[in-house]
Amino acid sequence: MLRQDLRNIAIIAHVDHGKTTLVDGLLRQSGVFRANEQVAERVLDSNELERERGITILSKNTAVNYHGVKINIVDTPGHADFGGEVERILSMVDGALLVVDAFEGPMAQTKYVLRKALEAGLKPVVVINKIDRADSRPAEVVDEVLDLFIELGASDEQIDFPVVYTSARNQAAKLRLEDDSRDLRPLFDTILASIPAPQGDPDGVLQLMVTTLDYDDYVGRIVIGRLRQGRIHPGDWVGVARRDGGVERARVGLVYAYQGLRRIPVDEATVGEIVAVTGLEGTNLGETITAFDDPRPLPALTIDEPTLTMRFSVNDSSFAGQEGQYVTSRHLRERLEKELERNVSLRVEETDSPDVFQVSGRGELHLSILIETMRREGYELAVSKPRVITKEENGRILEPIELLILDIPEEFMGVVMELVGTRKAELVNLSNSGTGHLRLEFTIPARGLIGLRSEFLTQTKGYGIMHHLFSGYGPHRGDIPGRTRGSMIATDTGEATTYALHNLQERGVLFIGPGIRVYAGMVVGEHSRERDLEVNVCKKKHVTNVRSSTAEETLRLSPPRLLSLEEALEQIADDELVEVTPRSIRLRKGLLDPIARERARKKEVSVTNKN
Repeated sequence: MLRQDLRNIAIIAHVDHGKTTLVDGLLRQSGVFRANEQVAERVLDSNELERERGITILSKNTAVNYHGVKINIVDTPGHADFGGEVERILSMVDGALLVVDAFEGPMAQTKYVLRKALEAGLKPVVVINKIDRADSRPAEVVDEVLDLFIELGASDEQIDFPVVYTSARNQAAKLRLEDDSRDLRPLFDTILASIPAPQGDPDGVLQLMVTTLDYDDYVGRIVIGRLRQGRIHPGDWVGVARRDGGVERARVGLVYAYQGLRRIPVDEATVGEIVAVTGLEGTNLGETITAFDDPRPLPALTIDEPTLTMRFSVNDSSFAGQEGQYVTSRHLRERLEKELERNVSLRVEETDSPDVFQVSGRGELHLSILIETMRREGYELAVSKPRVITKEENGRILEPIELLILDIPEEFMGVVMELVGTRKAELVNLSNSGTGHLRLEFTIPARGLIGLRSEFLTQTKGYGIMHHLFSGYGPHRGDIPGRTRGSMIATDTGEATTYALHNLQERGVLFIGPGIRVYAGMVVGEHSRERDLEVNVCKKKHVTNVRSSTAEETLRLSPPRLLSLEEALEQIADDELVEVTPRSIRLRKGLLDPIARERARKKEVSVTNKN
């Protein structure tokens, strides 16, 4: 049966190409909001971190009605690090809106999510957004999109995609650039005409794949997915087909469908509908809700394996427990286990120490978002430098390789080539936009990206734009030079003074300012030379009864370099940690005692000499 009264679509776009603003327009023009209702911009970016960073991290569902047809819209993350979200979401829809900036064209993350959509056999509709930009070039961008489809191996039917030109900010769409349009009706009409209607047997055996999990304090766990076959009602007895092959009997609580931004309870849901179901405690992602007496589980979802790993440990610094609410290993374990229920791309393993956990994810952003979320929830922890996950095949070591895309002014080409060259990058494509800007595409080992962003922005004076996505595994490309500068390490616990910092600022770059509390073993700056330097930042000016001629002279300090969480993870060396608390991000040595550090250094030198 075809359900002509329903369409399920995903929206795909690179970061900042206007995807969430376009959804705002679809919601407004479909009558979801009252005429006098106050609605925030980018209403789907409900997560605090999403609003701050301007990116979509978690997929979200909404639904609009147009000419009697319900359109379920699923917002997909635009970054490859959240691939686990992307792959699950695409299994719920029949088509996709590919939103592309009319000037920038298809970018790195567009390519990643689009590849997944084409592999899933989805029918695409290309939306060229921001046609109101003064520098827009929609005709060339359409050609670039076509080239991308061919490169990704799209079928003939997928390549024959419809194109809609939009200005999400002005909430207008048109089928031809010369058309006069003041609303999004052309886009709605194209969705109804081009996106296939869902099909399935409403009288067949129930099949509902769990693709998203949510939690409510009142009703408990909520499982979300699309009905592939059959019907579901509140109070039904069903079977939960586990990933290990077993089937457990369970009873459905409430069944919700989506309407606008709300979930509304329904008495029945059937084929093609995206529903949220309560009462199925213990159900996990990738499992199938089916009939207990005649179970027919759907094929399990395949999720890309993690490529980066780091250690999460209990904070044992001198300031441990002073700023966080959750500080013990039990708290840390429970929080990571809770994250595993929703975050299918994450892996958590026990280590030899009960206070340390090995956490693996899809990339640096994937892991840093988890850390940032935990610190805002009141957790204190220490995390190590990220390391890539290698694998062995036929006696060869393979490592994750990323496709790196750099947009830079022409004048910085030399320094950028030198920068990425030392990190074993290989140039695969170079294009000139004719406006003094170059687009360089490289393949680069994933470990070569660690610490690259901050150095790249410094070398391009902030004008460079950098994107990357996972390309696959390739042969190990040899050693990459590590950080060439040492750390400035505090020797005393106390408050940093202007006098001490003034004397030290010529020795390197400071990460703290006067009045900041420090402890012995904390990294307070980057030394200008290779070796580490132990410094006393709490030293005060010696007070005497002799008045010097410069006593009243004001000491001037250079502004410290304040590190974000991602910058701190890039900055630290192998023997250092990032201490993360709800109020602070500090760098520290793994071993706080200077004698223990010296012993460890000598032991490492001895082992190296033997080898």
